Amino acid sequence: MPTILAVESSCDDTSVAIASESGVLAHVGRSQLLHETYGGVVPELASREHLAQLLPLTRQALKLAGISTNQIDAFAVTAGPGLPGALMVGISFVKSLSLVLNKPLIAVHHMHAHIMAHFIDPPKPSFPLLCLTVSGGHTQLVYLSEPFEFKVIGQTLDDAAGEAFDKGARMLGLPYPGGPHVDALARQGNPSFLSLPISKVPGLNFSFSGLKTSLSNALDKGKGTRPDYIEVHRADLCASLQRAIIEMLIQKLKAASQLYPSADLALAGGVAANGGLQQAAATLCAENGCRLHLPKLEYCTDNAAMIAQTAMFYYTKGHFARQDLVARPRWPLSTESLYTAP
Repeated sequence: MPTILAVESSCDDTSVAIASESGVLAHVGRSQLLHETYGGVVPELASREHLAQLLPLTRQALKLAGISTNQIDAFAVTAGPGLPGALMVGISFVKSLSLVLNKPLIAVHHMHAHIMAHFIDPPKPSFPLLCLTVSGGHTQLVYLSEPFEFKVIGQTLDDAAGEAFDKGARMLGLPYPGGPHVDALARQGNPSFLSLPISKVPGLNFSFSGLKTSLSNALDKGKGTRPDYIEVHRADLCASLQRAIIEMLIQKLKAASQLYPSADLALAGGVAANGGLQQAAATLCAENGCRLHLPKLEYCTDNAAMIAQTAMFYYTKGHFARQDLVARPRWPLSTESLYTAP
């Protein structure tokens, strides 16, 4: 198996990892806290931060792994989807390393990598595998018969679940990113305090835009009764918001598990770290007699370890990118698209 150095820079996390057949040799990263001031990611600032962090993080990863660049067999990078400028910084950096050292270049699909994060450490899932990937930008149900043979069987029609968490948190006066704050406060609140509608989108697709509108209307009504409505009931409001989002996710996951039976079910993406979602998925698996797989917390959020792991599969297939590789901010996830070098 090769030794691969991977870079992830699709949004506001800069990460570098080195992996080989013995596992992850080094995994380092920096989260861009400066975006908290703006209540969301500022693309230009994100790109500048990636540019500043990639070289020192790469040096740090090589030192931790105890190897030199000459011992790297291939270089991998997230090619999409993501913020155009942020992707370009990572791609340009890795293309340069690949070109100078005359080593293969591997372009990795970010959402495919979130699923493949489950194969970093044991216990590893078996196939077929049903995975619910939930992050700030994507909500997808993917059914895999093997690593490179899969289909997206459901996805959001508008906002992602993570976006619903973050925007709802902003309405409740919580810092960015809001999802972890909602999860923490929800444990102290009453999930039945506020009745929020559960979207009835046909099939296995999702919709969260109506939920945000309903929450906004409910908050306006509450503040009309008392100005400190949000402050007094913040924990209950968080619990109600989280219950509605999780109920939507689990309803679709349950329906998918009936249409696409699998002994293994996985959660992936940043929202996979949500305690309420993990508990609900565990209950569903207990009812269906299937195994639930959760990545380590450090592999839930955007990270280069999952890029390196996915690149291992690409390498064994000889699936390399060219030096004219460009960013694909809206790269669709499908078996066919992975074989089309971006």
